[in-house]
Amino acid sequence: MILVFDTMKKLTTIPLLALLLLTGCKSTRSISGGEVDSRLSVRRIIDNHYANQLDFTTIRGRVKVDYENGKASQGFTVNIRMQKDSVIWLSSSPIAFVKAMITPSKVSFYNKLQNEYFDGDFSYLSDLLGTELDFEKVQNLLLGSAVLDLRDEKYTSTINAGNYQLKPKKARELFKILFQLEPGNFKIHSQEISQPEENRWLTAKYTYQDISGKVLPNEIQIVALEKDENTTIDLNFRNLELNRPLNFPYKIPKGFDEIILK
Repeated sequence: MILVFDTMKKLTTIPLLALLLLTGCKSTRSISGGEVDSRLSVRRIIDNHYANQLDFTTIRGRVKVDYENGKASQGFTVNIRMQKDSVIWLSSSPIAFVKAMITPSKVSFYNKLQNEYFDGDFSYLSDLLGTELDFEKVQNLLLGSAVLDLRDEKYTSTINAGNYQLKPKKARELFKILFQLEPGNFKIHSQEISQPEENRWLTAKYTYQDISGKVLPNEIQIVALEKDENTTIDLNFRNLELNRPLNFPYKIPKGFDEIILK
């Protein structure tokens, strides 16, 4: 369990806060296929992506996490509860030694085994990524939506491995971005953000499932390169329930030492 906490703490030091996990579900079927239409304009591709955003109030479930960084590996399960645009809450399972809660204003987690906690904002992670990071971007990462608003700039479109690939027409100064969208549901197939000069690179790849007509991630693979350290996180989604009344119990115990991320 100590390794679990160390893993979660490490994840807060890579771009896009990979410690936040979304769940999958029961009674599901995998979604695949779909044919690309080379005549489809960039505007139509982007419009279809936002027309297919998940409409929900709450989500709860479990996720199996497999973590490996070349030095250590660990598999564990996390319970998660999520309220749209408001809260992402998670707790180690079956015993709640580690808890975390993310809101639009802060990131917080604690570990009962080591009597430590972190309670801060997104600024540290934003500095790592080279762009502003907020709750919405993290939520989008976990739901299979573009982490950046595709409507904010102009893109070129090509066909790559049966997916629509979008690349900004104007290169960004500090980092590069690349999106691939599936032709069947226009959800993100993969999204990549990199800072080549800093040797930082992160990609998230998705598969999807149908839950009562809703399209949700089935598996997410997050790969992060930070200088010479390569971290891989595989998320396998289970036991999802939508739109149930939820509470989010969270309180940092008294006497815990604050973790200062440098």
